[in-house]
Amino acid sequence: MPTRIPILQGTLDLLILRMLLFGKQHGQGIARAIQEQSGDELLVDHGSLYPALQRLEDRGWIAAAWGTSENNRKARFYKLTSAGRKQLVQETSDWRRLAAAVFRVLDPQ
Repeated sequence: MPTRIPILQGTLDLLILRMLLFGKQHGQGIARAIQEQSGDELLVDHGSLYPALQRLEDRGWIAAAWGTSENNRKARFYKLTSAGRKQLVQETSDWRRLAAAVFRVLDPQ
């Protein structure tokens, strides 16, 4: 099995915001959704995930509340705020521009 691709610094915030666009989710559910949506190429470890969630909450881009998970455990559920939606649009645009520039360098025509 090939190794998974490490997530570039700054990209995790964008991926978390994107996953929360579909509705509230707890941390483990966010990590699982990123892994599934990436075709199992990206793996988010807890050491990166929870500091990122705290950072996004501190910036007001997500909000958290305690709830009960699907396996009946207490968990913090995160949801996207209106400021987070605006940030998602901006970061998506910036990331697409960056990716296009990198592709131009890698595959000049």
